[in-house]
Amino acid sequence: MSGSSFGKLFRITTWGESHGAGIGVVIDGCPAGLSLTPDMIQIFLDRRRPGQSKYTTKRNETDTAEILSGVFEGKTTGTPISVLVRNQDQRSRDYGDIAHTFRPGHADFGFFEKYGFRDYRGGGRSSGRETIGRTAAGAVASALLKEAGITVRAYAKSIGPYTVAEEDYKFSEIFENSFYMPNNAAAEQAAGYVSGLMENCDSCGGIIECTASGLPAGLGEPVFEKLDALLAQAVMSVGAVKGVEIGDGFRVSSSVGSSNNDPFYMDGGCIRKKTNHAGGCLGGLSDGSALILRAAVKPTPSVARPQHTVNEAGEDAEIVVKGRHDPLIVPRAVVVIESMTAITLADLLLQNMCSKIEHVRKIYTEG
Repeated sequence: MSGSSFGKLFRITTWGESHGAGIGVVIDGCPAGLSLTPDMIQIFLDRRRPGQSKYTTKRNETDTAEILSGVFEGKTTGTPISVLVRNQDQRSRDYGDIAHTFRPGHADFGFFEKYGFRDYRGGGRSSGRETIGRTAAGAVASALLKEAGITVRAYAKSIGPYTVAEEDYKFSEIFENSFYMPNNAAAEQAAGYVSGLMENCDSCGGIIECTASGLPAGLGEPVFEKLDALLAQAVMSVGAVKGVEIGDGFRVSSSVGSSNNDPFYMDGGCIRKKTNHAGGCLGGLSDGSALILRAAVKPTPSVARPQHTVNEAGEDAEIVVKGRHDPLIVPRAVVVIESMTAITLADLLLQNMCSKIEHVRKIYTEG
């Protein structure tokens, strides 16, 4: 299987399966001298850890990060950083009934058609547990971006039909509710909605918004590797994501050029924009304003109610998915979207160091 790596200079490779011995990531290209401890990674992993509330799976995992290489005395060495998280609470017996039956909404059918074989215990590599490696790498990328004054932040903008309007954002409340919504009142409404779905053995989705501040202008490449294109690839590679938009996104289709354009103006010696419909990206390059992206997350496909399907023998069947599953993926996916954004930006930041001869001179002649 190819396709488990992402990035050029700051490059990550995730490995492991949901019900294997462990899961993790190898991070290559991180500069030496960056402060990094297991606790810094653990903060990120704890945000996606199962069992945080009644709205997440009850799988009992501590998701404790072990740094196996690439760090010495609290600093990165410039060599590959390997992070391991051991699986502790696999219950593979919960998946015996689907060993030869395809779960609706999952990767089972496509995986079987491609490889003629699949790890049915939680989906193997297709499991959401694969995102542990991405999240650990996101912690490292965020630490790298912080050195350049760049901050990435994600939160749940909506849960099902309950959306927080921008004027009602209270960022201090993101970590005060179970859904990572920037408004506790909206989170309370969402809680009632999700509780009702749980009673009916159903699930829901939502929208995750992610912003990055402090970005310099010029990150990205103007043709195939545009900033927004790479971000879309990074975020769409998260299994539950079905749509990505930058800035005004799909709303631009009903706008007009005179109002959709973001006028420039001078602020002292700096070029600014009066609005940010573009979401911080023009022509595939960052424009120096805040980056804004949103990811549409689908409802959890594993629902404990009868569903029509087929089996590997090509026979019609009915299935009830057992096991421990999130009634919604959004809260635990917030940090995953934040991580994939940070990984993409860290890679482009390093690439941008060689975009102009002035940068080369600064490194090799002005030091």
